[in-house]
Amino acid sequence: MPNKQPIDTLIHARWIIPVVPEQRLYEHCSIAINDGKIAALLPRSEACHRFAAANEHSLGDQLVIPGLINTHNHAAMSLLRGFADDHPLMTWLEDHIWPAEQQWVGPEMIADGTRLAMAEMIRSGTTTFSDQYFFPEASASAARDAGMRAQIAFPVLDFANAWSRDGDDALEKGLALRDDYRSHPRIGLAFAPHAPYTVGDETLKKIAIYASELQMPVQMHLHETAGEVERALAETGERPTQRLHRLGLLSPEMLCVHMTAVDDSDIKLLQTTGAHIAHCPRSNLKLASGFSPVASLLEAGVNVAIGTDGAASNNGLDMLLETNTAALLAKAVSGNAAALPAHQALAMATINGAKALGIDHITGSLEVGKAADLCAIDLSALEQQPLHDPLSQLIYTANGHHVRNVWVAGRQLLDERRLTTLNEAELQQRARVWRDRIAGLA
Repeated sequence: MPNKQPIDTLIHARWIIPVVPEQRLYEHCSIAINDGKIAALLPRSEACHRFAAANEHSLGDQLVIPGLINTHNHAAMSLLRGFADDHPLMTWLEDHIWPAEQQWVGPEMIADGTRLAMAEMIRSGTTTFSDQYFFPEASASAARDAGMRAQIAFPVLDFANAWSRDGDDALEKGLALRDDYRSHPRIGLAFAPHAPYTVGDETLKKIAIYASELQMPVQMHLHETAGEVERALAETGERPTQRLHRLGLLSPEMLCVHMTAVDDSDIKLLQTTGAHIAHCPRSNLKLASGFSPVASLLEAGVNVAIGTDGAASNNGLDMLLETNTAALLAKAVSGNAAALPAHQALAMATINGAKALGIDHITGSLEVGKAADLCAIDLSALEQQPLHDPLSQLIYTANGHHVRNVWVAGRQLLDERRLTTLNEAELQQRARVWRDRIAGLA
């Protein structure tokens, strides 16, 4: 056909799940990409007739979905993977992680650890991550160079730490970093007051004002354990959610991370304020922090997304594995095998995550006009046969090792398991250097 429309990329897939509209499965269809955005989603025969692509990919028995969105991570903590296992949260933090961070955290560690984490995330289908860690300028730079989409949530604590002197210093540095990335198409900034027990009322009030005025997201560890809530009640008479609501922080800009110790009053506050939740099931399980009542939260209309937390408390950043755990755990906690079905679990890992980060107009689903952030999962392996339902296989059988291809804003970051923007051999070498340093061998 003459006068075919020239485009950048055409991807042909055996199956496509766009997430929006809900519960749709397209077979033998194609995605047309131009200028980093989805230009069309249509039958393959029509796509070949209509478009002339500079790059064309026939993916065989691969399922294309929106890129996975990891709403809570401490990326550079990949260098502390396996460093302090089998401890409860506060012992893990106070006796192991915080001392190690005090000794080793700096721009070099953050850059190396973030690159290692991004390689793992890309190879397991994640296209967007929210990172909350020290020296956010180093993680922002690493994400920019690797081509990932990222929300850099700069840490705010009321005491001196590796990056800032106090809360005011953190706010000044974080807002300056926001100015640096204000016009960047893939990198956004967010406030990250660490937790209710490390940030005081005055600092939280300032964050609430800034967030409202600047329309900036806020992310905070909240109700991570029952002990945290019990201590807050004993000291102040308020549950942490009640305190944050009083200070003006619970809003559609707020992402509450963990929320394992939740009662009906918490759910009501989340429901009425429009705050979001980042559910990190595997980290919560490993630290014995508790179980978030995801089924009840979703039933109440609360937006629940998925995060891995850092590799120091999860030991992996595989969002497919995380989503599988979330689906299984919701059934066990609710006592209802129908809780969190596969399509809802996938939404939590994609469009719900985009909503939680305030970028659902950009990514989270395969819709015309949105960024071409997508991943392709191979469903041809022996252990995935017979294949009755691709979505079931994705949520209950697949893991990150089945991811073959990844694109962010139309740029291919994983090409048949090969990283295109990160050097695997260099990452391996830097990981060994850090292992030896932390172990006192170098």
